[in-house]
Amino acid sequence: MNLEDFNSSITAGIPPDPLDPCLLAMWYEKSGDWNKAHEIVQEIDTEMASLVHAYLHRREGDDSNARYWYGRAGRRFPDRPTLDDEWLSLTGELLAAAE
Repeated sequence: MNLEDFNSSITAGIPPDPLDPCLLAMWYEKSGDWNKAHEIVQEIDTEMASLVHAYLHRREGDDSNARYWYGRAGRRFPDRPTLDDEWLSLTGELLAAAE
């Protein structure tokens, strides 16, 4: 699946099945359900889930919590990318890993 197909599924309101849990979290976040996205990733203990978790807290505006999760993911808190740019980058990275 490519980013265009992924975005089309968001517009359609139906997540693709099957979908990696981290991608599913990103799908729900972009669909406006931050709580569902957070619920999904907080149950997963991987670096990628930690990165998604960090992004979600950054989106929420909780930079302190986001910094913790970026650290768990082995990444630095982004100081330049917009949240939309980060969503695109992270979703692209997840889609590439799912191929």
